[in-house]
Amino acid sequence: MKILFKDTFISRLERQIQYISLDSPKIARKFYKELFIRIKEIPANPYRYRKSIYFNDEEIRDMIFKGYTKVFRINKQAIEIFGFVKFQEKSTE
Repeated sequence: MKILFKDTFISRLERQIQYISLDSPKIARKFYKELFIRIKEIPANPYRYRKSIYFNDEEIRDMIFKGYTKVFRINKQAIEIFGFVKFQEKSTE
């Protein structure tokens, strides 16, 4: 099964990698490498990941990695990765 990366995922990931690299380029590279190792594991068993808390659809799943949520859709031909969200608490304001 193929993995497709949507533009929304790519742009959010790039921004986060740039932000991490401001503090440590080495940690940014390690984060990127480990993330893609985990993403490559998704097609083997995509339903092992929790149903997305952002969508009411059994085919949309959340993969948690180091405090970040990768949101993906399971299709017959491919896994579409389209979301990249950092956990944030709701503001009390």
